Amino acid sequence: MLSKEKQREINRKSKVLKEAQKHNNVSFACRRYGISRNSFYRWKKRYKSRGEEGLINSKPCPQNVKIRISIEIEEKIIHLRKNFCFGPIKISWYIERYYGLKVSQNGVRGVLLRYGLNILPKTSHKHSQRPFKRYEKQMPGHHVQVDVKFLFFQNEYGKRVKKFQYTAIDDATRIRALKIYDRHTQDNAVDFIDYVVGKFPFRIKVIRTDNGHEFQSKFHWHIEDLGMIHVYIRPATPRLNGKVERSHLTDKQEFYQLLDYKDDVDLKIKLKEWENFYNFHRPHGSLKGKTPYETLVSKLALIDFA
Repeated sequence: MLSKEKQREINRKSKVLKEAQKHNNVSFACRRYGISRNSFYRWKKRYKSRGEEGLINSKPCPQNVKIRISIEIEEKIIHLRKNFCFGPIKISWYIERYYGLKVSQNGVRGVLLRYGLNILPKTSHKHSQRPFKRYEKQMPGHHVQVDVKFLFFQNEYGKRVKKFQYTAIDDATRIRALKIYDRHTQDNAVDFIDYVVGKFPFRIKVIRTDNGHEFQSKFHWHIEDLGMIHVYIRPATPRLNGKVERSHLTDKQEFYQLLDYKDDVDLKIKLKEWENFYNFHRPHGSLKGKTPYETLVSKLALIDFA
């Protein structure tokens, strides 16, 4: 016996089909009942082949287990969404890269819809109303953006602990160098630049920073002494260092919110692990799923054959 809901569905669609037959006018029936012509002809075709049973709405999800995404993949999709706030494309990349399992972007989106995870919670960043032209250098080392991220933790006694993450990111490849300091000074900025020069596997031409006190004369002339150019962005225009600013949001979402802070040594070790993961293993959205070092290899190959 059919449920009331299914019977109502049959009655409604039957009225539309009969109305079109009565007036010999499909468009009239569609306008009267507020449906599209495609829907009308789809109902008519099903009615001819299966009778009234064909007018019952089919289930939105396939019941064939071979067609449905497996529970194993669904669990991985849910984990990546809840813990890292990844979108469908990045989830698809991660699952293929690290688990050897293929799932389409639409397949991921279907799982997120099914579990009510299609809408992300509010984030701290706001969309600018002014459209800005995005740029990207093609030569590794041509532009390296440097900035400082302020970090706040609580130690085991509940006391607030303040740290400073110095960050450098190459514009062309998104390779990054990260280092934690206890103080926010020019001396630490100078030390960090020496670390960056030793870390990056290419020659750096330009260092771009904001006008913070840690990037003033001592820091500036140290860069010049190393044979590089130091450029300040215009005041109140953080978008000019947008790649390093965006990478700090990634740090917040994918590293610090999952971090169990204990002490300084533990923090430095974990940051080193995150730096390596970001550079060698993390698929990057703006790099079409490649890692920064994969991008470096591809760009160097093009340069070699130029």
